[in-house]
Amino acid sequence: MEHGVTEMVTGIDLIKEQILVSCGNKLSFLQDDIKSNGCAIECRINAEDPYNNFMPCPGQIDEYIASGGIGIRVDSAAYSGYIIPPFYDSMISKLVSWGRNREEAIERMKRALDEFIICGVSTTIPFHRKLMDNKIFRSGDFDTGFLEHYKILE
Repeated sequence: MEHGVTEMVTGIDLIKEQILVSCGNKLSFLQDDIKSNGCAIECRINAEDPYNNFMPCPGQIDEYIASGGIGIRVDSAAYSGYIIPPFYDSMISKLVSWGRNREEAIERMKRALDEFIICGVSTTIPFHRKLMDNKIFRSGDFDTGFLEHYKILE
Protein backbone atom coordinates (compact mmCIF):
# COMPACT_ATOMS: atom_id res chain seq x y z
CA MET A 1 0.00 0.00 0.00
CA GLU A 2 1.26 3.47 -0.85
CA HIS A 3 2.22 5.60 2.15
CA GLY A 4 -0.29 8.33 1.19
CA VAL A 5 -3.13 5.82 1.30
CA THR A 6 -1.91 4.44 4.62
CA GLU A 7 -1.63 7.95 6.05
CA MET A 8 -5.17 8.83 4.96
CA VAL A 9 -6.75 5.78 6.63
CA THR A 10 -4.62 5.82 9.81
CA GLY A 11 -4.05 9.54 10.32
CA ILE A 12 -0.35 8.85 10.97
CA ASP A 13 2.30 10.88 9.12
CA LEU A 14 4.66 8.04 8.20
CA ILE A 15 7.36 10.26 6.71
CA LYS A 16 7.48 12.39 9.86
CA GLU A 17 7.79 9.21 11.92
CA GLN A 18 10.62 7.91 9.71
CA ILE A 19 12.52 11.17 10.15
CA LEU A 20 12.02 11.12 13.92
CA VAL A 21 13.23 7.52 14.13
CA SER A 22 16.26 8.29 11.95
CA CYS A 23 17.14 11.03 14.46
CA GLY A 24 17.13 8.51 17.30
CA ASN A 25 13.61 9.06 18.59
CA LYS A 26 11.02 6.37 19.23
CA LEU A 27 7.80 6.10 17.27
CA SER A 28 5.11 8.37 18.69
CA PHE A 29 2.60 5.51 18.76
CA LEU A 30 2.31 1.82 19.56
CA GLN A 31 1.10 -0.87 17.16
CA ASP A 32 -2.14 -1.16 19.13
CA ASP A 33 -2.74 2.58 18.63
CA ILE A 34 -3.07 2.15 14.84
CA LYS A 35 -6.68 2.06 13.71
CA SER A 36 -7.90 1.88 10.15
CA ASN A 37 -10.62 4.40 9.36
CA GLY A 38 -12.47 4.40 6.06
CA CYS A 39 -11.13 3.75 2.59
CA ALA A 40 -8.54 5.56 0.47
CA ILE A 41 -7.75 5.29 -3.24
CA GLU A 42 -4.69 6.63 -5.05
CA CYS A 43 -4.47 7.58 -8.71
CA ARG A 44 -1.04 8.30 -10.12
CA ILE A 45 -1.42 11.16 -12.55
CA ASN A 46 1.27 10.57 -15.15
CA ALA A 47 2.27 12.39 -18.33
CA GLU A 48 1.25 9.41 -20.45
CA ASP A 49 -1.21 8.82 -23.25
CA PRO A 50 -3.66 6.16 -22.04
CA TYR A 51 -5.05 5.84 -25.58
CA ASN A 52 -1.58 4.97 -26.94
CA ASN A 53 -0.52 2.14 -24.61
CA PHE A 54 0.40 4.68 -21.90
CA MET A 55 3.22 6.13 -23.99
CA PRO A 56 5.17 8.71 -21.96
CA CYS A 57 4.42 12.31 -23.00
CA PRO A 58 7.29 14.54 -21.95
CA GLY A 59 6.82 18.26 -22.44
CA GLN A 60 5.79 21.43 -20.70
CA ILE A 61 2.78 21.73 -18.45
CA ASP A 62 1.10 24.91 -19.65
CA GLU A 63 -1.55 24.99 -16.93
CA TYR A 64 -1.65 23.11 -13.62
CA ILE A 65 -4.51 23.45 -11.16
CA ALA A 66 -4.72 20.65 -8.62
CA SER A 67 -8.05 19.60 -7.20
CA GLY A 68 -8.73 19.70 -3.48
CA GLY A 69 -11.47 19.56 -0.92
CA ILE A 70 -12.59 17.29 1.88
CA GLY A 71 -10.95 13.88 1.70
CA ILE A 72 -8.55 14.83 -1.11
CA ARG A 73 -4.75 14.85 -0.95
CA VAL A 74 -2.41 15.85 -3.78
CA ASP A 75 1.30 15.04 -3.57
CA SER A 76 3.10 16.85 -6.38
CA ALA A 77 5.96 19.16 -7.24
CA ALA A 78 4.44 20.13 -10.61
CA TYR A 79 3.32 23.64 -11.54
CA SER A 80 2.36 25.66 -14.61
CA GLY A 81 5.51 25.88 -16.72
CA TYR A 82 7.03 22.69 -15.30
CA ILE A 83 8.82 20.58 -17.91
CA ILE A 84 8.38 16.83 -17.77
CA PRO A 85 11.76 15.45 -18.90
CA PRO A 86 11.92 12.49 -21.30
CA PHE A 87 14.57 10.69 -19.24
CA TYR A 88 12.81 10.02 -15.93
CA ASP A 89 9.54 9.00 -14.36
CA SER A 90 6.51 10.58 -16.02
CA MET A 91 4.59 10.98 -12.75
CA ILE A 92 3.05 14.41 -12.25
CA SER A 93 1.21 13.82 -9.00
CA LYS A 94 -0.33 11.33 -6.63
CA LEU A 95 -4.01 12.04 -6.12
CA VAL A 96 -5.52 10.35 -3.06
CA SER A 97 -9.15 10.35 -1.99
CA TRP A 98 -10.52 9.23 1.35
CA GLY A 99 -14.07 8.32 2.30
CA ARG A 100 -15.91 6.55 5.08
CA ASN A 101 -16.30 3.63 2.67
CA ARG A 102 -15.17 2.60 -0.83
CA GLU A 103 -18.15 4.21 -2.55
CA GLU A 104 -17.52 7.59 -0.93
CA ALA A 105 -13.79 7.39 -1.73
CA ILE A 106 -14.61 6.64 -5.38
CA GLU A 107 -17.12 9.48 -5.64
CA ARG A 108 -14.63 11.93 -4.14
CA MET A 109 -11.96 10.69 -6.54
CA LYS A 110 -14.30 11.19 -9.51
CA ARG A 111 -14.89 14.79 -8.47
CA ALA A 112 -11.18 15.39 -7.89
CA LEU A 113 -10.30 13.95 -11.31
CA ASP A 114 -12.97 16.10 -12.97
CA GLU A 115 -11.59 19.23 -11.27
CA PHE A 116 -7.87 18.52 -11.87
CA ILE A 117 -6.57 20.68 -14.73
CA ILE A 118 -3.35 19.82 -16.53
CA CYS A 119 -2.83 21.31 -19.99
CA GLY A 120 0.11 20.92 -22.36
CA VAL A 121 0.74 17.18 -21.99
CA SER A 122 -1.46 14.10 -22.19
CA THR A 123 -2.21 12.58 -18.80
CA THR A 124 -3.71 9.47 -17.28
CA ILE A 125 -6.66 11.45 -15.90
CA PRO A 126 -9.11 10.16 -18.59
CA PHE A 127 -8.08 6.59 -17.81
CA HIS A 128 -8.60 7.03 -14.07
CA ARG A 129 -11.94 8.74 -14.66
CA LYS A 130 -13.23 5.78 -16.68
CA LEU A 131 -11.79 3.37 -14.14
CA MET A 132 -13.85 5.02 -11.37
CA ASP A 133 -17.03 4.30 -13.37
CA ASN A 134 -16.18 0.65 -14.12
CA LYS A 135 -18.59 -1.63 -12.23
CA ILE A 136 -15.96 -4.33 -11.63
CA PHE A 137 -13.53 -1.78 -10.19
CA ARG A 138 -16.26 -0.21 -8.09
CA SER A 139 -17.15 -3.61 -6.63
CA GLY A 140 -13.56 -4.20 -5.53
CA ASP A 141 -13.69 -7.73 -6.96
CA PHE A 142 -10.71 -7.68 -9.32
CA ASP A 143 -7.10 -8.79 -9.55
CA THR A 144 -3.86 -7.77 -11.26
CA GLY A 145 -5.19 -9.01 -14.62
CA PHE A 146 -7.94 -6.37 -14.57
CA LEU A 147 -6.57 -4.20 -17.39
CA GLU A 148 -5.91 -7.19 -19.63
CA HIS A 149 -9.47 -8.47 -19.21
CA TYR A 150 -11.43 -5.21 -19.18
CA LYS A 151 -10.53 -2.75 -21.91
CA ILE A 152 -12.00 0.28 -20.17
CA LEU A 153 -10.74 2.82 -22.72
CA GLU A 154 -12.37 1.14 -25.72
